[in-house]
Amino acid sequence: MKLGFFTMPLHPAGRNYTQTLKEDRATILLADELGFCEAFIGEHATDVCESIPSCLAFIASVAFNTKQIKLGSGTLNLPNAHPAQVAANVAMLDHMLEGRFLFGIGPGGLRSDMEVFGNLDRDRNAMFVESIDQILAIWAGDAPYNIRGKFWDISTERTLIREAGQGVMLKPYQQPHPPIVVTVVVPHSKGLVAAAQRGWKPITANFLQPVWAATHWAMYEQGCTLGGHVAHRRDWRVCKSIFVGDDDSAARRYGNDVAGPYGSYYGNLLAKRKARGAADVYKHDLTMPDAAVTIEYVLDSLVICGGVNRVVDQLLAFRETIGDFGTLLYAGHDWAEAGLARRSMELMAERVMPAVNAAISGS
Repeated sequence: MKLGFFTMPLHPAGRNYTQTLKEDRATILLADELGFCEAFIGEHATDVCESIPSCLAFIASVAFNTKQIKLGSGTLNLPNAHPAQVAANVAMLDHMLEGRFLFGIGPGGLRSDMEVFGNLDRDRNAMFVESIDQILAIWAGDAPYNIRGKFWDISTERTLIREAGQGVMLKPYQQPHPPIVVTVVVPHSKGLVAAAQRGWKPITANFLQPVWAATHWAMYEQGCTLGGHVAHRRDWRVCKSIFVGDDDSAARRYGNDVAGPYGSYYGNLLAKRKARGAADVYKHDLTMPDAAVTIEYVLDSLVICGGVNRVVDQLLAFRETIGDFGTLLYAGHDWAEAGLARRSMELMAERVMPAVNAAISGS
C-alpha cells in the first residue's frame, strides 16, 4: 500500500490567511521529503475556511520545490470555469511538473461556489461532462477546434494565425493527457460507475463511514467492466483522517478534541452537510436521527488516532472492513500545533506505513 496526501484544505475561521498558506505549502514540501507518493489539493472560491481558491496556482507555487511527489487537483470543479481556460492551465502545469500532475476533476460540492458562479440551479453534472469532453477534445484536436456544446462553444476559427501561434492551444506534457481522478462521496455511486467506464480512477473521501466507503469498490468494478477495463485494487485511493502521536493519550488529546483541529474540521463539514440535508454519509446506520450525528460521534467513528501501534491496528481493521486498496491518502488538517502535525506525518511515513505493509504482506 502506498502513502499519499489529500487536503481541501480547511482551517478555522479567523486564522491568519497568510500564515495558513505558508503552512499548507510547508505540508506539501514535508510530504515530498517524507516520500509520500502524491498529494491532492482542493479549491473553493467562496469559503474563508476552505481557503485555496485555485489549486492550480497553489500547485504551481511548489512545483519547482518538490522532487518526487506527484501533485493533483483535488478537485478542479469544472462547471465553475471555461473548459478552454482549464485545458490551457492544466497543460502548462503538467509541463511545469514534467508529468507529475494528476488531473482530479468534479462537479463541485460547495453550494456558495455554485451560487456565485451562477450554477446553483443548473444541471452541474451535465456541465461537468460537457466540460471534460471539451477539454479532452482540445488536447486531442487541432486549431481552430470548432467544439460546440449546450453550455460552451470553443473555436479560434475567426482569429487563427497558425504560423504565428495565434489560436493554437497547448498540449499536456503527458500524452494523451494526465491521469484523470475523481473524488467519490456518495455510497453506491452511479457517478463512479460512469467515471470507471471511462477509465478514470477513484478517490474515496475521508468523511463517509467505512460501511459506505466499502460500497465504492463494487461500483468501480462494475464501471470498469462496462468500459472494457480491468479493475485493479491498486488503482483505488482511499482518504482517511489520521493523527499519530508518540503515545495514545497525547494523540487522543489532539485528534479527538472537539475544540482541536480535527474537531474544527468535522464541525465545519457537518454544519454544511446538515444545512443541505446530506448528513447520511456520517451515519453508520441510516436510521440514526440527524441529531445523533454529533461532532463527538463523527470524531470517534471517522478519525484514526493514537500511538503508532494503535494507528496500525485501526488501519488494518479499516482495510478489513472496506477491502484492499492501493493508496492511503492521509487527510490534511489545520496545523494548530505545528510540531505535533509534523510529527504525525513523520510517524505515519516512517513507522506506521512500514508496519501496515509488513502486516499485509504477512497475512
